[in-house]
Amino acid sequence: MGMFETTGRREAGADRKENTLRKLERMKAALSHREPDRVPISDFFWGGFIRRWRQELNLPADANPYYYYDLDWIVTVPNMDPWIRPFETLRESPHEVTVKTGFGAILRKVHDIPMPEFVGWELDTLEKLEAAVATFDSPHDRRRYFDAGDNQIAGVGDGFERNSPPWVNTVNSLWPDFPVFGSIIEVNECLTRLIGPENHLLWLGMEPERMAAVVAQIGRFYLECAQAQIAAAAGKLDGFVIWGDIAYKCGTFMNPAFWREHYKPWVKAIVEHCHRQGLMVIYHGCGNVQAVMDDFVEIGVDAYNPLEVKAGMDVVDLRRRLGQSIGFCGNSDVQIWEKGDPVEIRREVVRKLEAATGGGYIFQSDHSVSSAVSGKTYDYIVKLVREYGVYPLRLGAGGL
Repeated sequence: MGMFETTGRREAGADRKENTLRKLERMKAALSHREPDRVPISDFFWGGFIRRWRQELNLPADANPYYYYDLDWIVTVPNMDPWIRPFETLRESPHEVTVKTGFGAILRKVHDIPMPEFVGWELDTLEKLEAAVATFDSPHDRRRYFDAGDNQIAGVGDGFERNSPPWVNTVNSLWPDFPVFGSIIEVNECLTRLIGPENHLLWLGMEPERMAAVVAQIGRFYLECAQAQIAAAAGKLDGFVIWGDIAYKCGTFMNPAFWREHYKPWVKAIVEHCHRQGLMVIYHGCGNVQAVMDDFVEIGVDAYNPLEVKAGMDVVDLRRRLGQSIGFCGNSDVQIWEKGDPVEIRREVVRKLEAATGGGYIFQSDHSVSSAVSGKTYDYIVKLVREYGVYPLRLGAGGL
């Protein structure tokens, strides 16, 4: 398997389906910049989309797009809350709920609206933040991986879920059928939930040295969480996603130099640990990251995701600029998917597959499959990728 081989991991084929091993080889070949049998495909799906997809395709109530389309990889989410505790319900009605989570974040979730609203945070001063980071529950606490319970990242998003199942149970259930990725947030993503983006960036500007010390503590915490998670999986992870979100439409949230000095080293440490364990690494960072893309090449990220079109990212241009120095995962314009025009969708899909020449590309949306995408549209997209994504690629005029 080339760069992803390691010693001490579970026997690759033990108890796994032959088709799963083919998917694993497909992913490893693509992220080693070799051309596999075809371009890998997967995605992240909103709950609203899945309900619409089932209805439009007349599928059973338990139909799952990962299984239905036999997608090539899937990501799992353990408990990453700093404090492992049940949600505290502050207000609740049939239409909405407001809770305080293990991040100390106060979140209002209106059930008919896809994403929650951050109402406030326990840690509303820098002094409280500095005191709190020393009190986080251990990264090695078995409850994160082996117990059911509430956690913010798995529980409050497109839907609202209490008492998420034990993470290891999820890994074990998926492992025979998919290449399974664990995941971890990095410092920026933690601070968005812990104190909010406004406080994060304001305090960085006002007290950079004090915030740098906090960043180092949180960075160490999530590095150890990643290490503990991989150990808890006992050889049943094939890859790892690092959730970062360090940018918006116009560029990075903070000065790239400050990010390089204080945030990047922790991302690098997680990547290096994953690689020592033989795991592929995909970094998920929304927004326009052109200013730091070379940094992700330098630290050895295997693929960058999601490459948002609305933030000015274009995978074909990136491939021309960066060659095969890094893999890409995503960048198919979900806004085009939402319009549902088959001619425009076909043009979009085939053009983005140009980036798969020579390997190094996983086909996905440029963020996630929203409720505004029809089930029939996604069905058509998968068929297009399976038709045009077979190696050697034959995409017609306009290839790289």
